[in-house]
Amino acid sequence: MIKIRFAVVGKIKESFYREAVAEYLKRLSRFAEVSVVEVAECRTLEEEGILLQRQIRGSAFVLAIEGQKLSSEAFAKKIKSYLDRGREITFVIGSSYGLAPSVKASADESISFSDMTFPHQLMRVILAEQLYRAFMINTGSEYHK
Repeated sequence: MIKIRFAVVGKIKESFYREAVAEYLKRLSRFAEVSVVEVAECRTLEEEGILLQRQIRGSAFVLAIEGQKLSSEAFAKKIKSYLDRGREITFVIGSSYGLAPSVKASADESISFSDMTFPHQLMRVILAEQLYRAFMINTGSEYHK
């Protein structure tokens, strides 16, 4: 089965974010085995970067404001191209301070969902929903309409 991993800094404190992520992960489970690995918040980005890099499996997609902006269709196509080659994907979400330059530099892809800044807990929800949307687009579902 396809494997997708979220490597993220910190825990989600708000129950509404946890519930939203859980819902989309449940929906995604019919397409992929999705795991979430939370690393501890540290005093420096470099320390967080070391912890995050230890959790990366397969291709690393970092979420960074300066990353490539994609439509939902283009995101779906990019995900499909990696998964069709049998690649596991790890999506990396940093803390509220961002990501260590070393993590960004070693990534296979850098993606931005907006020029706006979002709370990192909310980014988990957005990422999970967009991944679900990508799978639905790739299967020709009506969800995306």
